[in-house]
Amino acid sequence: MDDLLIYSGYFVLLINLILYTFSFFQKEKANVFFMGYLVFIFIIQFIMEIMYYLHMNNLFAINLFFVGQMVFLGLFYESILKTKKQKFFVKFVITSILLVLCIQYFIDPDQFLKFNLFEITLTSLSIVVFALLHFYNMLSDKKEYYYYTIGVVFYLLTSTVLYLVGNLTSNLSNDLKYLSWRVNAFLIIMYYLFILYEWKVSFKPRKEINTYI
Repeated sequence: MDDLLIYSGYFVLLINLILYTFSFFQKEKANVFFMGYLVFIFIIQFIMEIMYYLHMNNLFAINLFFVGQMVFLGLFYESILKTKKQKFFVKFVITSILLVLCIQYFIDPDQFLKFNLFEITLTSLSIVVFALLHFYNMLSDKKEYYYYTIGVVFYLLTSTVLYLVGNLTSNLSNDLKYLSWRVNAFLIIMYYLFILYEWKVSFKPRKEINTYI
């Protein structure tokens, strides 16, 4: 069951990467930062899988994942937000968080090899804020990356809550920790399916209807 959850997520992610790569080179191409994000998470997942089989500590890769996710998705939302103030806000938040994390790692380098809940919460919630700004714009504008934005807000909020609860209940039974892990693995698959549905709605080639007799 565990392997099914893990490899189902990998499979959907690979499909997303292939489809969005195809769309990137089409007339209505996918956003370059979003493409970069998909490539980034695919590479990180691959590296983490190798490290797992080699029995290596992969926590540094997890920390790198959350920082990279914030940067790529932050730049993605910055590129589709409408006003200069919104764009400046996103850049300011990304820069500030990176600075804070650099200071944290400079003071305590060992944090990079630990499960950094502060980093996870900070980077995830910043993306949620960027996504909500985009939601606000879509109230009076076209719904661009609408379904993806729903998916990323839902996933990041729920997964962050799971991480926080898991940290607070770290002394509880292993069964509860295992349940939390499985729920998060299921949420990841749902998140990837939102990405897939966004491609279907926004980028899937449409057949032209011949109106000539």
